[in-house]
Amino acid sequence: MLRFRNYWIYSAGLAVAWAVVFILTYLTRGQDATRSVLPVFLGFCIGWVSTTIARYVYPPPRRWLSLDPPMRVLGGRRGRRQLTVGFRA
Repeated sequence: MLRFRNYWIYSAGLAVAWAVVFILTYLTRGQDATRSVLPVFLGFCIGWVSTTIARYVYPPPRRWLSLDPPMRVLGGRRGRRQLTVGFRA
């Protein structure tokens, strides 16, 4: 799964999801409703472009770039959920 941990693959998945939204809107509601979804899509694109620019201008800290950070388990009683947190000890 780590080979799919890529920004461009995530972008392609979002493009497919938006295509599905447009197709379903067109098939169920018609052309007028599809035109009303277009401003939402354009606003999403503006936000996506700005975050893409921010990712390249301000990259994340080095500790968030490693693929497998050390994990620590918090909590510890049997039968209860445990919280796994990735931070350095």
